[in-house]
Amino acid sequence: MASDPLLQPFQLKHLTLKNRLMTSSHEPAYTEDGMPKDRYRLYHVERAKGGLAMTMTAGSAVVSRDSPPVFGNVLAYKDEVVPWLRNLADDCHEHGCAVMIQLTHLGRRSVWDGGDWLPTVAPGPEREPAHRAFPKVAEDWDIARIIADFADATERMQAAGLDGIELECYGHLLDQFLSPLTNTQPAPWGGDLSNRMRFAIEVLTACRKRVGPDFIIGLRYVADEDTPGGTTLDEGVTFANHLKQAGLIDFINVIRGRIHTDAALADVIPVQGMRSAPHLDFAGRVRAEVGLPTFHASKIADVATARHAVATGQLDMVGMTRAHMADPHIVEKLAEGREHDIRPCVGATYCLGRIYHGQAALCIHNAATGREATMPHKIARADTPKRVTVVGAGPAGLEAARVAAERGHAVTVFEAADQPGGQVRLCALTKLRSDMIGIIDWRMAQCEAMGVTFRFNTYAGVSDVTETAPDVVVIATGGLPNEQTLAAGNDLAVTPWDILSGDVKPGEQVLIHDETGDYAALQTAEKLTDAGAKVEIVTPYSAASTDVSGITLVPFMRKLQARDVRFTVAWRVSELHREGNRLRAVLGSDYAHDERRERIVDQVVVNHGTAPLDDLYFELKPDSANLGVVDYEALVAGHPQTASGGPEGFQLFRIGDAVSSRNTHAAIFDALRLMKDI
Repeated sequence: MASDPLLQPFQLKHLTLKNRLMTSSHEPAYTEDGMPKDRYRLYHVERAKGGLAMTMTAGSAVVSRDSPPVFGNVLAYKDEVVPWLRNLADDCHEHGCAVMIQLTHLGRRSVWDGGDWLPTVAPGPEREPAHRAFPKVAEDWDIARIIADFADATERMQAAGLDGIELECYGHLLDQFLSPLTNTQPAPWGGDLSNRMRFAIEVLTACRKRVGPDFIIGLRYVADEDTPGGTTLDEGVTFANHLKQAGLIDFINVIRGRIHTDAALADVIPVQGMRSAPHLDFAGRVRAEVGLPTFHASKIADVATARHAVATGQLDMVGMTRAHMADPHIVEKLAEGREHDIRPCVGATYCLGRIYHGQAALCIHNAATGREATMPHKIARADTPKRVTVVGAGPAGLEAARVAAERGHAVTVFEAADQPGGQVRLCALTKLRSDMIGIIDWRMAQCEAMGVTFRFNTYAGVSDVTETAPDVVVIATGGLPNEQTLAAGNDLAVTPWDILSGDVKPGEQVLIHDETGDYAALQTAEKLTDAGAKVEIVTPYSAASTDVSGITLVPFMRKLQARDVRFTVAWRVSELHREGNRLRAVLGSDYAHDERRERIVDQVVVNHGTAPLDDLYFELKPDSANLGVVDYEALVAGHPQTASGGPEGFQLFRIGDAVSSRNTHAAIFDALRLMKDI
């Protein structure tokens, strides 16, 4: 493995990076009161333990009060940030991992009604569509103040013992000055490229003067906005070369595109269903033309692509940020020759999607990420091996089996179907979410390597379970589509499962009633329109697909808007009736109770989540040692389950959709926090 390009060191100024893998700057929204406290620190330390060469903290630590945080940003304008960052840096340094931070002023990419309720500021009056705040046009005193704020924040980062910083120049204030699409300032701050560069140059000059020549300073910047009227590649290269010649920066981190809308952001940070590493060749071209150490991250999710990027000289350091949320120990596994054990990033972007819903980042299938204080990334062996029986081989059941096997237990899994996966396998049948099958494939490979016994095509009953003489029984049987949701005509509707599985032939004119707001309705529409159907999606909410984040909605919308698909919000299907050989759907409203609409269609699909498939659990419950009881206090705290009160015998638990209709992450989290102490 010593010849692996990814495991070779890289010299960045005076700093030796021990390999070529890093996490690019990203904000997991783990801050508390704007400070990177223990949760934030432990998240980064775990990646340091896993062998990462450098962790770039903060997806934009803000340098000024009039740059209010919009996704849990670190408040770099406060002196109290220094000791918190020093703790983080010291702990990462113990594992040989360098630490840097990204500093920014969000400019118009923020909100006016957050933080201290100060107006947003930008070099022009146009609001950013994604955040919708109309900015104040920057005055001379704003510019001077913000330049000083950048220098002050940089000094704080040096005082915290960080190895360096990068400034954010894509979509934020520095780039808003650089781009002719957002800068309407007169000279000397706007106009030709030399004037549009001036703000970034003044900021970098002030930062460099404050911390001296030895502190590492880089720039994550848009080298090409790839938009008519925007910054061109030639301008991007000219800009970087100017900064290089002036001695203002030590590395570049290359971006292509814009982030002012969800659709534009998805092109910069591609999600599931989009092309992998779309800007890698572009970043290599910029590296060749600028000649500075070059970093880049954009859906480089697998080590083969990362290895190619380094081996071909396109990048010096590869950002594998979402991949390290899925598996923080990538480098360790590479060094040990266990590349096959790396938990794959499936591109679901549950992490980033949650941030833009105002929640903390979580990985869809690594429930320990962001929960390092209570959840382990490495499973400890149990003192006493037990017999564990799991019923159901969906994501919940497979995670329960994997963790139990890691603990050293003898594990048997029953599955009614002929193959594993449950709803994830169904989900992966459509093109835009086909990568989801990685969640199942990885767990099956892990379980098989550890000797887990699988019994497929077995609809397990009580006797099947008890014949395994279990010490612990886990019911992970999932659920079935909830079909009793309409006031009349439930028997006339079909479910997303029917369409996605191919059990029911698509109609020609189809109405989808989406009560859940998740991916199922979108995937059903994709499958229906693949067959040539005309589709209308009706939802009772004020927006369609409410549980799908804006960035992950993009590939679906691009596909469906190019087809005959209509979205109708604020209406719900209440009844279905036969109308000859067609169906009459009656629509009602939560807002205007007397209003009704009707649709005549060939087919109606109702998406209303699942109802638990829990018969076996209730049959086993009276004979279980804990009577099915879960100690929630212990569960939340990450402690073992010790409830008793039933007859001597097996402990019984149920997890995932066998409890209630939720999502893949919830199912996997249920399994991890329950089984890690069994």
